Amino acid sequence: MSTSYFKSLYGRLRLAWRWVAAQYVVTLLLIFLGLAWTHFPDKHAWQVALTLLIPVLLIISVLELQAGTMRRFADDDGSKRVKLVGGAVTLLVWFAVACAFWVLLDWCNDQIPQWAGYFNSESSAHARARLFTYDHIQRWLTILEWILRWIVLPAKVIPYAAATAQWGWRSPWRRVLRILWNWRWWPAVVLASLVAVWLPVKSFTELPHGTVTAQVWCVVLKLVSAYLLTVTSWVLLLAWQATLFARQQLPEASPSTAVEIPPPDEGGGAA
Repeated sequence: MSTSYFKSLYGRLRLAWRWVAAQYVVTLLLIFLGLAWTHFPDKHAWQVALTLLIPVLLIISVLELQAGTMRRFADDDGSKRVKLVGGAVTLLVWFAVACAFWVLLDWCNDQIPQWAGYFNSESSAHARARLFTYDHIQRWLTILEWILRWIVLPAKVIPYAAATAQWGWRSPWRRVLRILWNWRWWPAVVLASLVAVWLPVKSFTELPHGTVTAQVWCVVLKLVSAYLLTVTSWVLLLAWQATLFARQQLPEASPSTAVEIPPPDEGGGAA
C-alpha cells in the first residue's frame, strides 16, 4: 500500500486534533453523564423534566460530536456542505438503520441453537459425527453472526453516514459505493473490530487473580484499555474512510498530485 495513504491519514488526524481529543474527552463525559442519569431522582416535577431532557441532550451531543469529526476529516468542498446540525440529523437515520439490523441479528442469535440442531439433523451420519456436529455448526453460526454485526454492518453504514454528515441527502452515492468495493477499506474494518470488540471481550473473560485490591485494579485497567482501544479504533476508522474517499479523486499513478485541501475549522470543538 502506498505510503501516501498513511501520510494523508496522519495529515487528517493532525488537522482534526481538537475533534480527535473531543472523541476521548467528551465521550467519557457523556458516558458518566449517562450513568448519572440512571440514578437521577424523580420525586419532583423539575427532576422528572430534567430526567427527560438529559437523554435528548446526550443524543444531540453524540450526533454533533460524530458529525463534526466526520466533517473535519473530510476535504473542504465549500458551499456544497450542509450545516453541522443538518449533517448530525442525518446520522439519526443511519443509527435507526443500524438498530434495525442489530435487532434482526439479535433474533438470529436467539435462533442459532435451533438452526444448529436442524442443520445437524439434516447432515449424513458420517458428517454429523465428525464435521457437522452440533457444536461445530453452532460455533460457525455464532462467528457468522459476529462478522455480520461487527464487520459488515459498520463497514456499510460508516461510509454512508460520513457522506450525509457532510453533504446531507445530496451525497455522491457512487463515490460512497466505490468505498465499499475498495479492498483497503475492509481489512481496516476487520482490524478495528478485532481491536475494539474482540480483544476487550476476550480480556474480560479471564477472571482476575490475587488480592481484592489487585483484582479491582485489574478491572479498572481493563476498562480503561477497552475504552482507549474502542475510541482509537473508531477515530482511525473514520479518518481512514475519509482518506479513501478523498483519494478517489486523485490519479493513483501520480502520488505527487495528492495535495489535499485542509478542511475548515468548524469551531475546533464538540458541542
